[in-house]
Amino acid sequence: MKPLEMRRSALRVNVLLSLATASALLLAGCHKKGNAAPPYTAPDLSSTVSAVPTANLSAEPAAIDLGQSVILNWRTTNANTVTIDGIGPVNSNGTQTVTPSNSTNFHLSARGDGGLTEANVRVTVRVPVAPTVGTTSNLNNTTNDLGTDAAFHAAVQDAYFDYDSYDLRPDAQTSAAQAASYLNSHPSIRMTVGGYCDERGSAEYNLALGENRANSAKTALVSAGVSASRIRVISFGKEKQFCSEQAETCWQQNRRAQFSMDR
Repeated sequence: MKPLEMRRSALRVNVLLSLATASALLLAGCHKKGNAAPPYTAPDLSSTVSAVPTANLSAEPAAIDLGQSVILNWRTTNANTVTIDGIGPVNSNGTQTVTPSNSTNFHLSARGDGGLTEANVRVTVRVPVAPTVGTTSNLNNTTNDLGTDAAFHAAVQDAYFDYDSYDLRPDAQTSAAQAASYLNSHPSIRMTVGGYCDERGSAEYNLALGENRANSAKTALVSAGVSASRIRVISFGKEKQFCSEQAETCWQQNRRAQFSMDR
């Protein structure tokens, strides 16, 4: 074979080897698995979604005679503004005494970052029936059924509360039940429930807290059968302290709903 032909033959062999090598590398690349894409993860929106407000509104008692009063009691959560139709803006939780002149649907709106929640309660106002003329003996029995101050204070004990709370504790519920038993057996007695607070906090805050405490005690009495028309509520806040020492035992004496005869 001539030298020129030998060089051409060698060149063809090199070209074929290069093409074979390239084809092998290309096939190997086609069979190589690429990295798998990471699975889709939904974004966590729990930290950005605001909780929906909750609201509860109740009335005690739910039915009254014309001229009697009702205690509205409301509790809300996750609300920035709370309003009651006919009353206006109120605290997130609270109580208020109202005297509707006719049957009324009370409507509460609790609005927060998570939306709007509403609550309703209906109070029925009964038209009083004209009383029949009683006998002289019945009138005398009613007039003389007041009892004595000593008997009243022995049977009707004050109700005490925890700090910054107007929920009746078990001991306060017992006091209210005993007071209701005495009052139901002496239907001519009218009484005042005074709400008191210890010295901590502003005067305005404690006036509202004192009213809530007095209304809580009144609600317990009404639930036990005492007519709401016999009970008057007043708040003294922190203005009339029973004890002035800087100690919890003293502050506890000032956190109370005090019962007294209203002559």
